[in-house]
Amino acid sequence: MSKRFFVSSVQLSKSRFELKMGNFDPATFLSSLRNRHQTLEDLRAELRTRSQDISKELLDLVNDNYQDFLSLGSSLQGGDEKVEEVRLGLLGFRREVEGLKDTVDQRKKEVEALIAQRKEIRKQMQLGRALLDVDYRLQQLERSLMVNSNEESYDPQVNPVDQDTSDGEDESDEGQEGNALTARLDRHVRQYLITRMIMDRVGPDHPSINNQETRMTKVKNTILLDLGNALKQMGSQDDEQVTTLLRAYRDLGESKEALKVLKERRQ
Repeated sequence: MSKRFFVSSVQLSKSRFELKMGNFDPATFLSSLRNRHQTLEDLRAELRTRSQDISKELLDLVNDNYQDFLSLGSSLQGGDEKVEEVRLGLLGFRREVEGLKDTVDQRKKEVEALIAQRKEIRKQMQLGRALLDVDYRLQQLERSLMVNSNEESYDPQVNPVDQDTSDGEDESDEGQEGNALTARLDRHVRQYLITRMIMDRVGPDHPSINNQETRMTKVKNTILLDLGNALKQMGSQDDEQVTTLLRAYRDLGESKEALKVLKERRQ
């Protein structure tokens, strides 16, 4: 190989990395060569040789990287066992999670059943309290109205508290007696309405409520009888008491009965 070719080869070897640059210009590259008097055939041969060297270098680079890749695979020997251990561990963990999930679902169903049972027990307790309350209120009304006794219902002409008082009672005492009588009858009506409201809340189809209807009818009739007797005894100066009694008739849904009593009173 001539000296001229050697110089060109060295120059090309030093400049081969410029091919990687995006602004590579062949004319500029050729003008930078030290030996500018080489023939075109020499340059072509040199470029052909250089292309072969680059191809060989590329092949060596690929082979080197392939060897590194194979070396990496060899260095990972025993990795399959590790992967298998991790896989088995994950499968065991999955089975444990599924077992816990089944246990949680079972506990959830048990808790839901207990909650439903508790709600039913509480409902029955509330029902029992309501039935006891109805019976207690009816007993109080029957005792106060003397429904189940041999005595007659309250007669407004007799004061049970002041039966032994002298006959010289003045008009103010009579007014106080009328107010007390009206308040007592109004209280009886309120108690009756509250009892009826509780019974309606329980429901008319309940056997205990059906059994209490007879007692409620007796209590209502007794209250109406007392209201009628009291209304007949009221004087013209007892407008406030008359209004209270008429309001009691209205609350009981017996406005027609009140009109009937008022007609009898005028006669």
